[in-house]
Amino acid sequence: MTRNDLAIRPIDGREELDLFCRLPYLLNDELADDLATGRRRPERMWVALRGDLPARAAWWSRAGSETPLILDVLDIDDAAADPDTRDVAVRLLDTATAATLAGGSRPPGYSRFVPPDWREHSATRRAVEDRMTVLERTGARFFVERLRLEWRPDPPVPEPTGRLAFRPAADAGELVALMTSAMDGTLDAHGRDDLTRMSAREAAAKHYEGELARYPSPRDWWRIATLPGGEPVGFVLPAHNGYHAIIAYIAVLPAHRGNGYIDDLLAEGTRALAGQDVPRVRASTDLGNVPMANAFRRAGYVNFGREINMTWS
Repeated sequence: MTRNDLAIRPIDGREELDLFCRLPYLLNDELADDLATGRRRPERMWVALRGDLPARAAWWSRAGSETPLILDVLDIDDAAADPDTRDVAVRLLDTATAATLAGGSRPPGYSRFVPPDWREHSATRRAVEDRMTVLERTGARFFVERLRLEWRPDPPVPEPTGRLAFRPAADAGELVALMTSAMDGTLDAHGRDDLTRMSAREAAAKHYEGELARYPSPRDWWRIATLPGGEPVGFVLPAHNGYHAIIAYIAVLPAHRGNGYIDDLLAEGTRALAGQDVPRVRASTDLGNVPMANAFRRAGYVNFGREINMTWS
């Protein structure tokens, strides 16, 4: 077949999900439910067809949202003998982006789940880097690599040390104020990027309203940690994101860092979710946030994967 035989289009509907899933990726098992709940739409799931399926792309959004939130599927046929597969993926992504996003709007970020040792195996590394190359050719740049972490009921959660007391947040205003304080000295790449474009208060409100307040799980799971006299030390926000129980946000306030309170906070958040009989608790942190990664390791969380984030300026 020639270059002119290439067809680029969105899938027609759920009946073409098998076609879309001809290329493997760990999110394939979630796509049917995502379509049923409105987190995905057929018009945001694109394929390149040339007799086979050399490339595909899809965006995820919250149910009912008119705006795609993240590009989390971009695949090429890694076994294809055709040398222009990456060129096909670039054409696919350019075409799909122009049709899916509002004209002139900044594309949402890109997320790719990869194995924890992806650099150590030539085939896996080539597959990850091929996708990154495709994205770079459309104007994206590397943003951050994150650790994906998981706790399971064995080992058990440590008992409370008694150093801190825990209570619910009084209201959204209190939590946003604490989040604002925690932005000082943050090691989180997304938080640091927000601070280049807005105030700490605006960044905290954006995070709260755009993500935390949208989780379907009860807010009374959230915990504010205090010293015996009532002074806040930090907070941990256990939640459920519709897929897994997660530690959505955890922070120690600047004046109390260096005292090991992160371990108490993480144990309390994990305990809250373990009490819901969940099979696992998931979390993530930037590869460069070594103190937070070490805290998860001490708490029994295992690094089962990584996540590559890229962004368009």
